[in-house]
Parts: sequence; structure tokens; C-alpha cells
Amino acid sequence: MNRDLIVRLPNHLGDACMALPALELLAARGRRLALAGRAWAAQLFAGYPWPVLALAGTRRARIAELRSHAGPGTEALLLTNSFGSALDLRLARLRPAGYRTDGRRLLLSRSVAVPARWRDDEAPMHMVEYYYELASAFLGGEAPPVPRDLSLRLAPAALERARKALREAGIDGEYAMLCPVAVGLHRGRVKAWDGFGALCSELTGAGVRVAACPGPGEREAVRAAVPGATLLPETDVGTFAALLAGSRLVVANDSGSAHVAAAVGAPLVTLFGVTDARRTGPWSTTALRLGSADGWPGFSEVAEAARRQLQGR
Repeated sequence: MNRDLIVRLPNHLGDACMALPALELLAARGRRLALAGRAWAAQLFAGYPWPVLALAGTRRARIAELRSHAGPGTEALLLTNSFGSALDLRLARLRPAGYRTDGRRLLLSRSVAVPARWRDDEAPMHMVEYYYELASAFLGGEAPPVPRDLSLRLAPAALERARKALREAGIDGEYAMLCPVAVGLHRGRVKAWDGFGALCSELTGAGVRVAACPGPGEREAVRAAVPGATLLPETDVGTFAALLAGSRLVVANDSGSAHVAAAVGAPLVTLFGVTDARRTGPWSTTALRLGSADGWPGFSEVAEAARRQLQGR
């Protein structure tokens, strides 16, 4: 049996983190993984022996990249739900498997029914479980329970780049990281809490060194949201993960930053105001989750949670 497996990663950073238990299960069962997805995935998973294929913008380029790394008939697993991602793999002459979503059933060599729990609004299925159950169904047989915490391996080079960034910013001791930006809207509503500036002032007033690391194109937005923080340079997601891992505290919206922080085990407070923590909250037994899909938490609640994490709860 050919053990090679192409895994089409989710397109968003947070989802890629939440797919980690599924990837680890596949690798533990002896599958030789090659990951296909956005270019940043190479740095996110640099601590693993899995090559990453960066899929370009055009379909022709994506298919060429896939064909260059996998022979006809190689198995592939789609962690995406779209028709287009299944079509890419089929046109690359691979054998794609995945959930039977978006009308793509005929494109799949193996199709898996979406779990009934995914549609349960009373006790919804988490995204980590959604990906893990797909991997389990693909492998067949019994799978161990999904781990209760994520554990992202960091590459030594990313850790060194993080240390260098901190030195150059004049941070030579403990620090807290604030992640005030969340890109886009959710059902027409802003996904970012509006109290980060006040929280930054509260923390610095208590003697905590506060840092922030803008994503691409976010520098001015971050500067405006947390004017009292030390702004680190824009960097790759592997170095960003290492910066979060070394912090005393991370406070973030429900965003990719929160999921990276959960994946590296950082002391985390995640803020919700428009999304459902039961489906997309940080997969962590130590993170604190405040707010709900119906409204943001108040400032005093967030400040108290930050103090608890700083004090080791």
C-alpha cells in the first residue's frame, strides 16, 4: 500500500491550527504526509517532517504544483469543504477523500457524511473535532480520543528569530502580547473588542511590558489600538508562534492569533462578541474564554482574567 498522503489544509490560520490533531493522527498511523495550502503553512509546520506545497492563485498553477509532488492515483484528504478544492485534486489526477459538502460528492474517491453533531445547535461540534473525525473516518477503525490540548512543535530557527526580534525591540525580560486586530466581519459585525487600548494602559501601569506583533498590513491599525505597546516587526507565522509561546499572557480576539496561542500553550484570554466559542474557541484546557456570540465582555471582566493568567490562575 502506498502510504503517501496529500492533505489539503484549511485556508485560514486558525483552522490550520485546529487541524493539528487530525494531522498528528494521520502521521501516527504511518501515513507520509505532504501538506498543500497557503504559503504561510510552511512556517507554521516547520517543526514537522512534512513538506508543504504552496498552492498558487491560478488553478493551472495549483494543479501543476500538485502533479509535481504526487504521482497519479496518490491519495489525498481534503480538510477544506469547497467544490473548487476537490476539483483541483481531481484534475491533478489524485484520489481525493473528504466530507461530502458543496455538491462535490462525485469528485471524491471516498466521501464521508458530515457528522450529525455538526448541525446540533444545542451541543455543537468543535472544529477540532470536525477535522479529527474526518481523519478517523479516512483511516478506518478505532481512533483514540481527540487530545484535550493542542501542541504545536516550534522549529529552532523560529525560536531564534523570536529571540532576535525581542532583543532588537529592547525586550529582555517577561512580556505580555496583545492581539487587537481581527480581519473581516462576521455576519456583518466587527470581530474585534474595543477595549485593548485601555487594557494596554492597565497592564503597563501594573509594570507589565506589553508587546504587539502586527500581521501583514496591520501595523497602523495595531498602533492605533494599543498605542502604549512595543510594536514588534511583521514576521512569519512560525516566529509569531514562538513569540506567543514565550509570553506571560496573550489576550486576543477569536482569531488566528488566539488559535496559534492555544497551539503553543500560551497563557491565553480569548474574547468573543460575534462568534460561538463552542465551535471556534481555543482548543485548550487552560485558556479563558470571555463573552459570547451575543456580546462582548466588559473591561473589568477582561482585566480580571488577564490578572488571573499573569498570576498562574
